[in-house]
Amino acid sequence: MAKEFVIEKFIVQMLAKAVAALVLLAALTYPVDFAIWRTRLALSHDGRGGMGSVQVNQVTAAELKGNKEEYYFDGTAMLDCSKSLFPQGGVNACWWQERHRDAITRY
Repeated sequence: MAKEFVIEKFIVQMLAKAVAALVLLAALTYPVDFAIWRTRLALSHDGRGGMGSVQVNQVTAAELKGNKEEYYFDGTAMLDCSKSLFPQGGVNACWWQERHRDAITRY
């Protein structure tokens, strides 16, 4: 019985350490991503080393009666994005923007 208690205690300790490591990793990811992004901006000659652009479809959605919407295609445009894991500089990350190419404006 004592041996089983020791094994359970060991498992609980290992799980606690794993959770603590994940929390620490999550807490450090954003500041490191921001530092890398700022370094790319600073080292580039044109100031856009950490920025990119993605072509998106611009769509306007107008509300109608009965909870319906009507969509108007407004053409395509180049949208700025940051070359980072998280949104930086007030724009979305390029990897995310490339997967979400429809920019919908609702009225």
